[in-house]
Amino acid sequence: RLTRLTNAFSKKLENFKAAMGLHFAHYNFCRTHSTIRVTPAMEAGVLQSPMSVIELLDAATSN
Repeated sequence: RLTRLTNAFSKKLENFKAAMGLHFAHYNFCRTHSTIRVTPAMEAGVLQSPMSVIELLDAATSN
């Protein structure tokens, strides 16, 4: 998203913020890190198990 003139280029700031939010949410809630062997959210005590991408998108779109 931060590279200019490629398919990853966001033309609107709103789209850029949405893409970065999904990236950081996936990083913290879905992706298991090799150094701590759990997700950062699990390490912080926010979750008991990693979220799937479907669960993440459901949580993001529910009000």
